[in-house]
Amino acid sequence: MTTATETLQGDEELSLVFSALGNPTRRSIVRRLALGPATVSVLAEPFRMTLPAVSKHISLLERAGLVHLERRGRSRLCTLRAEAIVEAESWLESCRVYWTDTLDSLARHLEDGDAPQGGS
Repeated sequence: MTTATETLQGDEELSLVFSALGNPTRRSIVRRLALGPATVSVLAEPFRMTLPAVSKHISLLERAGLVHLERRGRSRLCTLRAEAIVEAESWLESCRVYWTDTLDSLARHLEDGDAPQGGS
């Protein structure tokens, strides 16, 4: 059974994930990492920003649990962590199921002819 504290902690983690993914630069980094690990320098190549600016985006992704950073010599290798994405996807799926059921129920209601008729 899930406690209230666990639920709040899960909500905070989910908020971090959605906040991190709310930025197009970070989404682009996640998309690139879905292809495989990459160094910070490689991830920075397509952007018109400084390496420290890209590093800040990556740090935020790391805090959200989406990215793992590992030092390899003088470079830092980034790897995508699927767990946080799976959790977000699960939450979105629960919302999709609710709205699908709600819309299906509305469609059945309208098909049954129970909807008020517009009058003249």
